[in-house]
Amino acid sequence: MEISGFISAVIIGIVIGILGRLVVPGRQRIGIIWTILVGIVAALVGTFIAAAFDVADTDGIDWIELAIQVVLAGIGVAALDRARSPRR
Repeated sequence: MEISGFISAVIIGIVIGILGRLVVPGRQRIGIIWTILVGIVAALVGTFIAAAFDVADTDGIDWIELAIQVVLAGIGVAALDRARSPRR
């Protein structure tokens, strides 16, 4: 992987992670690094799922792929927040 590919993955991870945090209601008790990591994983898995359903390559913006990635990031953020929260 070239440095430009790594930088692109981090930038996309930041965007997808932040969008994932926005769709989860309430306050999430995870840091920005975890948000970026969840975003990167959600972007990669979302791209794979979109390719499997043959909706990854469309003209213009791939809205369906983006929606899949944001939903996956939201699920990841919520799961990580729940795993890191203190038990009551």
